[in-house]
Amino acid sequence: MKLDTHARYAPSHEWVRPEEEDVFILGISDHAQHSLGDIVFVDLPSIGAHFSAKASFGVIESVKAASDVYLPLEGIIVEINEALSDHPEQINQDCYGEGWLVRFKADNPGAWDELLSPEAYEAQVGTEE
Repeated sequence: MKLDTHARYAPSHEWVRPEEEDVFILGISDHAQHSLGDIVFVDLPSIGAHFSAKASFGVIESVKAASDVYLPLEGIIVEINEALSDHPEQINQDCYGEGWLVRFKADNPGAWDELLSPEAYEAQVGTEE
C-alpha cells in the first residue's frame, strides 16, 4: 500500500494535503482505489458548495460498487478535478497526484491535525484486512 507522507487520512479512506494557508487538496487513498477496483465514473460537487465535516460530497463508481466520498473537514469546494469526468481511471493510476478529487477551503484548517497520520492510517487499514 502506497501512502502520501505529506497527507493526513480520514478513517473513511480519504487523504487530505494542505496546499495553502486554509486550502486543501483531497483524494482517496491507494488502499481505497485498490479495494474499489477499476473506477468508471466520478460524481463531484459544484464549486462553491459547502459541506460539514464528514459529510458525503460525491460518489465514485467502479466495476465492483459505488462508494460515497466524504469531506473530513468542514469547508467550501473551490475546485474540482474536471479531468476525471473523461478519465476516472486516473484515480487508479495516480491517486495521490493526477487522481485528486477536489480542492476545498477549510472553515477550521487546524482540524487537519486531528486526522490520522500516515502511520496511524496504515495501522487502521491493517486491522481491516
